[in-house]
Amino acid sequence: MTTGSNEVQPMTKGADAVDEAIAQGIDFDGTPIPSAKLELYHQVMGLEANRQRSGVSNTMRSRIVRIGAKHIPQDELNQKLVDAGFAPLKEKEIAFFYGGK
Repeated sequence: MTTGSNEVQPMTKGADAVDEAIAQGIDFDGTPIPSAKLELYHQVMGLEANRQRSGVSNTMRSRIVRIGAKHIPQDELNQKLVDAGFAPLKEKEIAFFYGGK
């Protein structure tokens, strides 16, 4: 006999959790991800995989800004960028990521 308490709950934190759910085609709530959504996602990711990169440092900064803006106040993120040797936030980044806050 099995009980609900023995079931393994899927990991729902971090980017790896999203990637695993996409690979399985199942959302965190257990519902299937529609095939049209998966097909479009894989098409766009394939295009991205073939895009020429401008450098690791640029990509790191871009990820820091995009994700950091969700978690860190503007002035603090800007200072952290400068302290780490990255360019400070650009006006267009501030408008995009912090404009509505």
